[in-house]
Amino acid sequence: MITRRHLAGLVALPALARPSLAQEQWPSRPVTLVVPWAAGGSTDAVARILAQRLSQDTGRSFVVDNRTGANGTIGFNSVARARPDGATLLVSTVSTYAMAPWLYQLPYDNERDFVGIGLLAAMPIIMVVNKDFPARTLAEFVEMARRPDHRITYANSGIGSSTHLATELFLQEARLTIPDVGYRGGAPAVQAVIANETPMVFQAASGILPHIQAGTLRALGVTSRERSPLVPEIPTFAEQGFPGAVVEEQIALQGPAGLPPEIIRRAHEAARAAIEAQDTRQRLATLAVVPAVGSPDEWPTYFAAENAKWRDVIRARNIRVQ
Repeated sequence: MITRRHLAGLVALPALARPSLAQEQWPSRPVTLVVPWAAGGSTDAVARILAQRLSQDTGRSFVVDNRTGANGTIGFNSVARARPDGATLLVSTVSTYAMAPWLYQLPYDNERDFVGIGLLAAMPIIMVVNKDFPARTLAEFVEMARRPDHRITYANSGIGSSTHLATELFLQEARLTIPDVGYRGGAPAVQAVIANETPMVFQAASGILPHIQAGTLRALGVTSRERSPLVPEIPTFAEQGFPGAVVEEQIALQGPAGLPPEIIRRAHEAARAAIEAQDTRQRLATLAVVPAVGSPDEWPTYFAAENAKWRDVIRARNIRVQ
């Protein structure tokens, strides 16, 4: 457990000297976790669980601030402009730190203006079909979709969303041409598949597990690198012959550029302890989220790989946000 002692200041400050940030402890005011999405969603729920546990473990006050709008860029921009003293951190997702730069004109530089404190958790994305769809396996689905006279479509919950790009990545890997039907969000897209308006959708596990368990939807694959502990019975795309169709819907903790290494280290250690606590794991599981903690040292390589991957997919599939 991370205690107040672990988060104490580094050194006493000389009298009358203005300290550098590297010599300061975290500010005494509350630490704000900016979430660039509205309250009530999965990322917001993870941030609130994290804030509560961090407050408990460190004796500091951690609060969530939902800075919504412009596809997450308003929240990101507020953190890019924040003082790098550890009082303002960002709870981000792969859709905003690796996909958005290739879809939007951003008022900040996603690489230059932020530092990575580390990955926190992952949300599996699952491909499902209507319960009456003829294909019972992914191989059967691909065989059907390769027929020149097929009439398969897929539900798109938003152009440029992580689920949309996960679908396009799979179609690219499987060499399939399947048109999309647009819906205003994940819930309407899922309901459309249940109603058989369109037979297939990729969706985060949090919005789809109850329907799989109820038998109203049938899962054909999960996009994670390994089978998810939440749904171990669902095979990955990789083990079904599509190793390139891997999508990690990761949630990360970032800060503004210039955040001192010591504060990055402390924030990472505190977040790691909070996420890996048993009660946190149990609460995350109810959201269909699993801990997937990464270190600050791993962040640059991960960040570069994800950005290159989604840049190539977006360009190859000619995806444009209207």
